[in-house]
Amino acid sequence: MIGSPVVFGGLAVVLVGSALAVVLSKNLFHSVLWLALALTGTAGIFLSLDAEFLAAVQLLLYAGGVVTVVVFAIVVTERLVGERLSQTNRRIGLGAVASVALGLLIVNVVARSAFGGASPALTGDVTRELGDAVLTRFALAFELLGVLLLVSLVGAIYFARPED
Repeated sequence: MIGSPVVFGGLAVVLVGSALAVVLSKNLFHSVLWLALALTGTAGIFLSLDAEFLAAVQLLLYAGGVVTVVVFAIVVTERLVGERLSQTNRRIGLGAVASVALGLLIVNVVARSAFGGASPALTGDVTRELGDAVLTRFALAFELLGVLLLVSLVGAIYFARPED
């Protein structure tokens, strides 16, 4: 294992900090740069958990591909370049309460879980087993991820359309 709890904790702090910067930054281009850091931090967490394949996919598809597409969308639209956006609204308090409640729920579930045992030794072709799992046991989650990406593309097209 590459990572220790200190490395994992450091990467988690970078990931949470950059994720907060994504939603709190007033400049869209800066938000995309913070998103790239968040996605790279996620890849680092995968590496610390001995999931090299997932780290590579994370870097290639998300940190590389998605961020590049978003930067092109910003450049193509041009009307958003340098524009300061207001990313807060009247419901920020309700959102903060919901976020804290969800965070407490996650902490509660993690605290009750039986972590800490030794992970099983990996045998055979891990990438093949991962592919089998994605296309069988986790097929629904995989399809939902595809729907999420489709919705993201439709949203990008909506924002890129010329104003009437």
